[in-house]
Amino acid sequence: MKYFRMPLVGLLSATLLAAGVGTATADETPQGFGRSGTAPLRALADRAGLRIGTAVDMAALADDEAYRRTTGREFNSVTAENVMKWEVVEPARGTYDWSGADALVRFARERGQVVRGHTLVWHSQLPGWLTAGVADGSIGAEELRGILRKHVTTEVNRYKGKIQQWDVVNEVFEEDGSLRNSIWLQKLGPSYIADAFRWAHSADPKAKLFLNDYNVEGVNAKSTAYYDLAKRLRAEGVPVQGFGIQGHLAIQYGFPGDVPGNLARFERLGMQTAFTEVDVRMILPVDEEKLATQATYFRRLLDACLGARSCRSFTVWGFTDKYSWVPGVFAGQGAATLTGEDFGRKPAHGAVREGLAEGR
Repeated sequence: MKYFRMPLVGLLSATLLAAGVGTATADETPQGFGRSGTAPLRALADRAGLRIGTAVDMAALADDEAYRRTTGREFNSVTAENVMKWEVVEPARGTYDWSGADALVRFARERGQVVRGHTLVWHSQLPGWLTAGVADGSIGAEELRGILRKHVTTEVNRYKGKIQQWDVVNEVFEEDGSLRNSIWLQKLGPSYIADAFRWAHSADPKAKLFLNDYNVEGVNAKSTAYYDLAKRLRAEGVPVQGFGIQGHLAIQYGFPGDVPGNLARFERLGMQTAFTEVDVRMILPVDEEKLATQATYFRRLLDACLGARSCRSFTVWGFTDKYSWVPGVFAGQGAATLTGEDFGRKPAHGAVREGLAEGR
């Protein structure tokens, strides 16, 4: 989605190390079964041939033992919620802060998890020095292209061999299928999309490179624009290898139509697909009927993924309402994740567990 909560990252590396984030403990390392006597989600996902992932709030990972333990135990894939975004990694031009991103990669390595990189090129959460320079004309088009190339190359190079999938270009279309009028389109034209993929592939040829967006779960104008773009770019030899479907749903709007058909058409292009940011919000207060509907939405997305040969990754955008971004953006809405603020499991958690078990 467009906006995410920002953690404190300036001194994050030392905080994470002090909290033991870089070292797996017996409780955090999956050994077949969790404390409750049931298999962790990641064990069921392994048997189903799927990566089950979560976005990670690095401040929570440092400060909240229950959050840290659950992140390590339940998931075999992690995505940085914020700490790989440009405004975090290069807050001043030429000055980098990799502490949060490095800590997540270290955490994942210690726990046998893969990492999804999020995100290299986006219209949002750009560093102020960049947007100000473009706005006042001190950064022209030619220099901007060089800056973008350096950013993509530097970040992908730093994590070469450590990132399984990159969201290379994020949210480039409007709902009607027209290209988003971002600074990238305004200053560089649509060629920036192909350029970003070529630069990322050159920096790490083994990482799988994804387009990524919201409201593209089913067949609609926006997802069709991505299909047409991917088809054209692949025909030109551009290494567009995956289509990431965020999966930010709301029960009051109904479930999107023809999700399996949408996955299938990208699969026919020879592309991987993934659900990359799944949550299902509702208008508060919570009740049993809303929770039951939420559970069916999670399960239907998961079933679509399990039913598609191309879809081998299913990531929720946070697993506890305690740290969900939703209430801060959608007034009066929330309860969007698999567990409550106390980490108590909702029907949605059971639905995902059952889906993974049946997907073996």
